[in-house]
Amino acid sequence: MREPLNPTAKAILAGGLIAGTVDIGSASLINWVSPILILRAIATGLLGAASFRDGAASAFLGLFLQWIMSLIIATIFVLVARKRAVWVRRWKLWGFVYGLVIFVVMNYLVVPLSRAPFDPFIFIPVKILENLAAMILFGWIVAFCAARMLGIPPEAPGRDPSGRPA
Repeated sequence: MREPLNPTAKAILAGGLIAGTVDIGSASLINWVSPILILRAIATGLLGAASFRDGAASAFLGLFLQWIMSLIIATIFVLVARKRAVWVRRWKLWGFVYGLVIFVVMNYLVVPLSRAPFDPFIFIPVKILENLAAMILFGWIVAFCAARMLGIPPEAPGRDPSGRPA
């Protein structure tokens, strides 16, 4: 009989795979394009513009890359949250903050260093807000899964995060 996954692994897998999958849907809605096109756009990080000509293989590569990045992002949050229980107790706040961090890191570090043919420094306010909202949702999903799976009780009303009466 198989051993059940430990809570940390469950939080990472659930948070990463759910948030990563929802993020594909969010990107599709934001850009009014097929999820397949979004997956090919993700694959441009490795393949460059050729990804749009490579068919299903580049879409599968994009899905693989999306889930790997999502699992890495979830792993960072969950491992820190295990050491800082307030991140789990106040998951809405810290998920929001983490979403902001994800937005900055992805748009101004990861994408510019990749082969993706997109310029994240083009300032289109609506697109920035839409993508920021998607990353905040990503952060909330990861934080919610960590809160549910790690078994740290939520912050009690009328108490500060340390557990002392307010």
